[in-house]
Amino acid sequence: MSEVDLLAPLHQYWGYNSFRPMQERIVRSLVAGHDTCVIMPTGGGKSLCYQLPALALGKTTVVVSPLIALMHDQAAQLAQMGIPAAVLNSTLSSSEQSRVMIKAREGEFRLLYISPERLASENTIAWLRNVPVSFFAIDEAHCISEWGHEFRPDYRQLKRLRGKFSQSAYSCLHRQRYATGPS
Repeated sequence: MSEVDLLAPLHQYWGYNSFRPMQERIVRSLVAGHDTCVIMPTGGGKSLCYQLPALALGKTTVVVSPLIALMHDQAAQLAQMGIPAAVLNSTLSSSEQSRVMIKAREGEFRLLYISPERLASENTIAWLRNVPVSFFAIDEAHCISEWGHEFRPDYRQLKRLRGKFSQSAYSCLHRQRYATGPS
């Protein structure tokens, strides 16, 4: 893949003229199709690390998140910025879920937020095979280690994605509560 201009969309959509430390390296890794594990402090700009490549790649990035309110907040914020995003979770009516699924299949979203429980369903996997997916972002992955393996057990099933979507890259995003400096 040729060098992608990341500064233009960074400025156009987020209003930044430069990246924070490590962001550009992370974004370029995802744009190049590499699996990437990101550990950043709260407020370190982790969301931009998967949102910008989702925009640059022109396909749908599936963001797996356990937090329904965060899904809705991020999708609404992206929509305000002019980036097509949606959520697919239990708070939507069945007709709203159908509408999102049809639009996702047509490639209308750059980001699609989904819960680990929804992604554990074979019906969801079958449907996602018809969605133009660029990569999967596993957000808030720190929840597993902080709250134990019984917190949202479906997070442990996400490893199945590798076999089902081998062409896609994966980004595992951890929030580090206290920054200790670069490692």
